[in-house]
Amino acid sequence: MNRQDIIVCGSGIAGSAMALGLARKGFSVTLLGPAPARPELDRDAYHPRVYAISIASRRLLESLGVWQMMDSRRVTPVEAMEVHGDTGGMVTLHAWQATEHTLAWIVESGEMERVLQQAIQVYGLPWWQEKFTELQGRVVCTDTGRRLPFELLIGADGARSPVRRAAGIHHHSRPYGDHGVVVHLEAELPHQNTAVQWFTGDSILALLPMPDTATGHQVSMVWSMPEQAATDLMAREADARAEVLEARLAAATGGRLGRLRVRSTPFAFPLFLERSGMVGQGVALVSDAAHRVHPLAGQGLNLGLGDVNDLLRVLVEKETYRSVGDPRVLSRYRRARAEPLVAMSVATDGLHRLFATQAAPVVALRNLGMHAVDRLPFIKRFLIDGAAG
Repeated sequence: MNRQDIIVCGSGIAGSAMALGLARKGFSVTLLGPAPARPELDRDAYHPRVYAISIASRRLLESLGVWQMMDSRRVTPVEAMEVHGDTGGMVTLHAWQATEHTLAWIVESGEMERVLQQAIQVYGLPWWQEKFTELQGRVVCTDTGRRLPFELLIGADGARSPVRRAAGIHHHSRPYGDHGVVVHLEAELPHQNTAVQWFTGDSILALLPMPDTATGHQVSMVWSMPEQAATDLMAREADARAEVLEARLAAATGGRLGRLRVRSTPFAFPLFLERSGMVGQGVALVSDAAHRVHPLAGQGLNLGLGDVNDLLRVLVEKETYRSVGDPRVLSRYRRARAEPLVAMSVATDGLHRLFATQAAPVVALRNLGMHAVDRLPFIKRFLIDGAAG
């Protein structure tokens, strides 16, 4: 057992995975943070937020022993993806084009939290369900007055990270002026394990395949739209909101999945492009505490789990004479994450900017470009490999 104390602040998916991974590698680790609210649901009810889990993220979850614990009836493989431009351009990606069976898996946040919490409890990992309040040197203080000394503090405490602020780690945030609206829908036609995305000019709509329910086929909607449009939609009464949303979906999708009906309560959240310095004195950040990208590629959690995987590897491979909080060790983690984070930020922000531009020549070129990509198998393989992590 490595007795250098590590504290992971944040008990969401990334924080729980980080703490569990460290414990399995023999590190002395404590998890700090209230357990996420996770209401029990019946078979046909689903948690509101879902994630597209990449091949690389699945491998990490398998190595932690939690992928196998998930209810397979609540996990949906994505075998293909369609991306539609705003004037007829289209790219289709199939897993078989990269000799894979699956591009990704759609999983509820609540299901991942459930199995991670179970694994942490089975493993006997210390977990203080208290809130971080401040740093005093290499000591974490909580809202109950508890003081926890550490050699390394890992901030996995979300986009507004108190750990990041307390550690004085550089952070830059740029709002997109858009909100993501999320809701589960009942679809008239089967999704055939295909994710479908539409760039509509001022918004980006994605429908993700989910398990069928007793009442029919199901998809999860993530619609990035201007803030005012989202605010006006969410301000309506439930019945009126559902009616408006269903009409807009019919217009945007062209009936791709037949009639779409709202089957859950929608929620909305603002979208940002964010980056940070990743590390400070004895502190490392992971997931949303470290960065956020536009959700159009569905890679936010995968980037966070990539942080977990790389930080875990760096700590395991460090020289025995170095502390887990050694600046050189933490610099290795920051360098390891630099390329994938920049690549994903540039790709998602670039696509958002490209499709937000309504100049006629740009509109024509981007849709011609999509047609060209759709005819080039080697580019498709490159895109699929990138999405796989």
